[in-house]
Amino acid sequence: MPIPPVIYEDDTLIAFDKPSGMLVAPDRWDKKRENLMGLVHDKMGHGVANVHRLDADTSGILLCTKEKSALDFVSGQFQSKTVKKIYHALCVGTPAAELFVRSDDPDDEPPEGLADDEFFVDRDLIDDEDNPGRMRTVRKHGKASQTVVKVLDRFGGFTFVECRPVTGRTHQLRVHLQYSGLPILNDPFYGDGVTELKLSQLKRGYKGRLDEKPLISRLALHASRLTVKHPITKEMIVINAPLPNEFEVALKYLRKFAAAR
Repeated sequence: MPIPPVIYEDDTLIAFDKPSGMLVAPDRWDKKRENLMGLVHDKMGHGVANVHRLDADTSGILLCTKEKSALDFVSGQFQSKTVKKIYHALCVGTPAAELFVRSDDPDDEPPEGLADDEFFVDRDLIDDEDNPGRMRTVRKHGKASQTVVKVLDRFGGFTFVECRPVTGRTHQLRVHLQYSGLPILNDPFYGDGVTELKLSQLKRGYKGRLDEKPLISRLALHASRLTVKHPITKEMIVINAPLPNEFEVALKYLRKFAAAR
């Protein structure tokens, strides 16, 4: 398999548009399973290192450095939570009004400047003992996890959102959206059993194929934008990864048919 598309590159940084389904690093149990960094090391050498990770099923920006000093500088930004990340997700369900009510609890205080169409999720995460490899929320005494969610479009049964994670925990966005009543479409771990979006569900009088395929068949979560300070110039750079074609097709039909219902 070829290396995924390069969406940013200079003398010290390189960013890839990772496809859904591809591991970032070698699998813990199956070392022979193909992964992005394995492909990169084979073709570009082991001097290239990833500074963060994405779930295998999440697509989008994967940032790497080409030298040790850059790795240390950029990794420090991820550790100090100064990197700004934007994800987009297509969720099942409609956001409840209670999500947008500002709590009087000082422990639930959201970031300043939260807009009317945004809500804040502040729930710790811990390993789910009953489901190895998964996470669950707890009120306290877990790993602190915060996410700002902005509602972009509502389609009567589906919602398109922008997520800005404040922290970077494993499965954070997937768990926080499920906790909010908006599980991500096609999420095998946290999706509450809803796994399909077909044109026949949206278009009245649909007369298509009997073996109709879903409009989007992968986890509907995409890492769209990354803002980071450059290790050499010390200026902020913005890296963008366009929405995958499946996303664009699904959103086109949702806007055409579901929004009119």
